[in-house]
Amino acid sequence: MAASSHRIMLGPLVAAIDQGTSSTRFLVFNSTTAELLSHHQVEIKQSFPKEGWVEEDPKEILQSVYECMERTCEKLTQLNIDISNIKAIGVTNQRETTLVWDKETGEPLYNAIVWLDLRTQSTVERLINKTPGRNKNHLKHKTGLPISTYFSAVKLRWLMDNVNEVHEAIVSHRAMFGTIDSWLIWCLTGGKSGGVHCTDVTNASRTMLFNIHTMDWDPELCKYESCLSFKSGALSGIPISGCLGDQSAALVGQMCFQDGQIALIFMLWEIYPVMSDHGLLTTVAYKLGRDKPACYALEGSVAIAGAVVRWLQDNLGIIGSSEELEKLAASVGTSYGCYFVPAFSGLYAPYWEPSARGIICGLTQFTNKSHLAFAALEAVCFQTREILDAMNQDSGIPLTQLQVDGGMTSNRLLMQLQADILCIPVVKPSMPETTALGAAMAAGAAEGVSVWSLSPEDLSEVTSEKFEPQINPEESEFRYARWKKAVQKSMNWETTEPVGETSIFSSVPLGFYIMGSMLMLIGAKYIAGQFLIFTF
Repeated sequence: MAASSHRIMLGPLVAAIDQGTSSTRFLVFNSTTAELLSHHQVEIKQSFPKEGWVEEDPKEILQSVYECMERTCEKLTQLNIDISNIKAIGVTNQRETTLVWDKETGEPLYNAIVWLDLRTQSTVERLINKTPGRNKNHLKHKTGLPISTYFSAVKLRWLMDNVNEVHEAIVSHRAMFGTIDSWLIWCLTGGKSGGVHCTDVTNASRTMLFNIHTMDWDPELCKYESCLSFKSGALSGIPISGCLGDQSAALVGQMCFQDGQIALIFMLWEIYPVMSDHGLLTTVAYKLGRDKPACYALEGSVAIAGAVVRWLQDNLGIIGSSEELEKLAASVGTSYGCYFVPAFSGLYAPYWEPSARGIICGLTQFTNKSHLAFAALEAVCFQTREILDAMNQDSGIPLTQLQVDGGMTSNRLLMQLQADILCIPVVKPSMPETTALGAAMAAGAAEGVSVWSLSPEDLSEVTSEKFEPQINPEESEFRYARWKKAVQKSMNWETTEPVGETSIFSSVPLGFYIMGSMLMLIGAKYIAGQFLIFTF
């Protein structure tokens, strides 16, 4: 029997571009039930020009977005779902990843430098040496961040100092700087033919150029830009009305809107920022409207999680897929004393130790690839435990359960291990795409769109599964203590400055370094709402 030609009417639909470190996705949700109707995913290649360098091609990233949108629309049409019902599009992205492009040609001036890139380590060391008491937290009272290779400002400085095309574009006022959200929105709203150069506060707060208390780059304010829209293609005219960094989007997608709620490795604090005494970051969680206050969060990102799986697959070749990793680990049910610290780019929260490098220890002749697979999964769990311990200490609020999302939550062994090591339940939603859902929710709730109310009832179709601890706390504490011992062994491994970096900072004061990128490239000003516009 021929398929019906009648289109299915589902009410308002909301979509999300989810641009991550390893892949891009475009997802469409029913705003009434939060049901995921269709999506498409494209993997992103990474390049490693030198040890510690990690880059991605901005044009490949942009093309992957177009491909995902086109293919998802095709799938919706095959399901007889009318794509004209898509009322808003949100953007969520890998944070801190940095690029500069030419506003006249629309061409990137260098590859995007990925958040975990280490080429700026010696610059960071010099900056810390210039602070009173060699304090890596010297700027934390303004930015909520330590001075680290993680954040965008030092990456931008490297581009300015080492890439002639970037330097020339700055001199001739053609340079545009941004994180991935800025690049995508500029391209999708017209590019060199009038594209809007903007970011949102969650991404801005990860640049080390943004004051999280005053919520601006610059004392002056710009006029509010409430809505941006696509300029071409099947989705032409649909507003881009929401933008959130990936972790913030996950917080929204899990409906964390009250003090003390925890999703992933975020603890939410409304209205005012809480500074950590235990190695966590203070960051902007979200700002959902012109007249809404900013909400803040304590964060401790597990820097290397999914990348562990990719490393075992691509670098060591011991697995062919993430599913195979779970089977290997489950076949032994223990690491047999093997511990894996994946400090590929140093240690992030709560240590902020760039000198660390990855180690595998506790090996015996009995150790095989299955034990290593188990140790890799445990490593993700131990990193989460360290961060949640710090959150408990900072907040004084004992954690009673952890909400999780993302691709790795499909690994049931990992979810059980996480509950065992934390000694508390782990709650996994039935629909794991809560990062994209959060971006879609923010877009659908925006002024002028208002097809999503951001109430718990909006997630009526999203159920959850709870993983309870199954080992005694003493065993958990023993394994955790061994992990902490392994972490200490990984520190102070890299003590020399990386080859290939030049700097002009030997005579430049610290304050001018941090603000120099902004002063030379942008007169970026705060918009009292969802977006920050960059002006030249």
